[in-house]
Amino acid sequence: MTGWTKIEGRAVALAQANVDTDQLIPARFMSAPRSDGYGGFLLHDARQDLPDHVLNRHASADVLITRRNFGSGSSREAAVYALVDFGIKAVFAPSFGDIFASNAVNNGLLPARLPEEQIEDLIGGMGSDAVAVSVDLETGTAMIGGHDVRFDLDPVWQEKLVNGWDDIDLTAQHNDQIARFRAARLAAHPWVMPTT
Repeated sequence: MTGWTKIEGRAVALAQANVDTDQLIPARFMSAPRSDGYGGFLLHDARQDLPDHVLNRHASADVLITRRNFGSGSSREAAVYALVDFGIKAVFAPSFGDIFASNAVNNGLLPARLPEEQIEDLIGGMGSDAVAVSVDLETGTAMIGGHDVRFDLDPVWQEKLVNGWDDIDLTAQHNDQIARFRAARLAAHPWVMPTT
């Protein structure tokens, strides 16, 4: 996965609360190989036969502004794949499902929390239009449709997003320390390892 520090693009509002992972990608599509891409399955049942759905009208959106409890429900990582494969690089909401947020960061998607009032102001100002957006991970700032916003981002999440790392990549940054610990542990306690 490729890391990133800035987004320059378009944002759209999904003015809905409690969008769960079952809505983000219905289970019947999860048997498709990831190499085929999951973007076409994003919010499939909500978008199907609705040309006016915001993601049908603005299929090149980079950022999603939505209401509370986004990504709740089952812990399917495919929900994040659907967003990323569609082209979404960041989601701004008042709250996220915990597992969804972790999966998002591990796949290069920013889950940025903003106060509910600020989200409502943004959604109200955007309506059903796409607006210009810029996001800067290093400063924790964004410009969404002319509104300056600031978001807090856990430093580990920031490091993972900027470098394109998941949990394994993050752990691998400590390979030398792990090897030294292992060697010292085995030297002090050789009985820990079987001899065959």
